[in-house]
Amino acid sequence: MALFTSSREKRRWLWVLAVIAAIYGTLFMGQPLVRELRDQDVQAVFFLIGMLLAATAVLIHGGRPETSRYELVVILGILAVYTMFVFRLGAPERSHLIEYSVLAIFIHRALSERARHRKPGLAPSLLAVILASLVGILDEGIQWFLPNRVFDPEDMFFNIMAAGMAVGASSLLLWVRGKHKRKRKGG
Repeated sequence: MALFTSSREKRRWLWVLAVIAAIYGTLFMGQPLVRELRDQDVQAVFFLIGMLLAATAVLIHGGRPETSRYELVVILGILAVYTMFVFRLGAPERSHLIEYSVLAIFIHRALSERARHRKPGLAPSLLAVILASLVGILDEGIQWFLPNRVFDPEDMFFNIMAAGMAVGASSLLLWVRGKHKRKRKGG
């Protein structure tokens, strides 16, 4: 039996690995980079770019070109919740929100592609949150052993929460899209 169900699934898992490598790569270069970028304005610009890219990933995964009014309301609601949530977080938590939102969406895309070809054991949404959370727990576990990093169980919570929020938002968009599509067809 082949490891991947399609070349598309394989590509999506390679993107997942690239995101994981980027997350774990910051464990070793994160602190020197933060020291170089102490200016709050520079950090704000990088954060906004990161959040825009993460939001784009969520919206592309759950959205579509011909967005209905219902979908637009959901999209704006999700953006409002994320915006208000972000203002309550410090810089480290914001980076967790970006990193693990993107990771969870990429995992969800790969698992959804697999589910198109095989009957899944667990729902792709649930499994995506679980897998992204495990990557986050391992991320914090590695930090326990690194001298310039701090192990923080609260960060594990943020990783899990970010994964859940991203997959939840994307799944909500997919659900609204399906419901609206059935309504237009008269079902």
